[in-house]
Amino acid sequence: MNDPYPAICDYEGSDYQASFWERGGRAYEDGAEALALRRLLPTSGGRLLEIGAGAGRNTSRYSGFAEVTLLDYSRSQLEQARRRLGDGPRYRYVVADVYRMPFGPGVFAAATMIRTLHHMQDPAAALQRVRQTLSDEGIFILEFANKRNLKAIARWLLRRQSWNPFDPAPVEFAQLNYDFHPKAVAGWLGESLFHVERRLPVSHLRLTWLKRHVPLGLLLGVERVLQHLGRAWLYTPSVFVRARAVGSGQSQQTGFWRCPACDSLEMEETQDGVNCRQCGRHWPKRDGIYEFRPGVGSG
Repeated sequence: MNDPYPAICDYEGSDYQASFWERGGRAYEDGAEALALRRLLPTSGGRLLEIGAGAGRNTSRYSGFAEVTLLDYSRSQLEQARRRLGDGPRYRYVVADVYRMPFGPGVFAAATMIRTLHHMQDPAAALQRVRQTLSDEGIFILEFANKRNLKAIARWLLRRQSWNPFDPAPVEFAQLNYDFHPKAVAGWLGESLFHVERRLPVSHLRLTWLKRHVPLGLLLGVERVLQHLGRAWLYTPSVFVRARAVGSGQSQQTGFWRCPACDSLEMEETQDGVNCRQCGRHWPKRDGIYEFRPGVGSG
């Protein structure tokens, strides 16, 4: 955990969008997350950063924002997003990792990180980097996999799992897949200069039998009510947080880009990419996608 650039979960070449979301019976989860976003995200704004954008499943839900930057470590995922959303002034596609995001301080008014934190080996460092990209009073919508969910509690009480769901330490249930305790996440957000404004329990009815036998509209109707009533009931497998950036005086006084190699803000954008004036690194732009992944840039 002392490594400033921990291991990265890479979805390059994955058919995750098709196999998990489109053919995997996840319409309920997708709808539940859409409900949470509508409750928590401002209806309009300037620039929004979507961290872990993948194939752009949620991007159309940010229609009130003037500009959306999709960031993912996988180029192939962003290629799918670009085919889905198209080119144009509203969308920017960026290959990079959250620990070395190539953005200047305070350039975004809002950010989202959905189904992404659970891949973070060092979540505290990731959240600190997110805060750097947000202007003061910027809104951050975070989703995390909740360690303290009812299924985990039942399994632990029945001695069918070894880890304690009430222990605030993260649990790695598969390689680079973590569940987090709500108190731990709240602590990391506070340390990163975020003020938590609201928390929502999400996916109350994530049971295979229910999804197979109960109509989707009815499931989402019940989900809508439970999200509204259960603000203090954080025992669902997924939790959404709305946090506000506070306290550090971040405002955009420089350009949009930051060099992930040397951390310089002396950047120049050209037709074929972005150049760092300090270290001489060239970060390419190919087929509408900026690439800041280690080993890609030249200098």
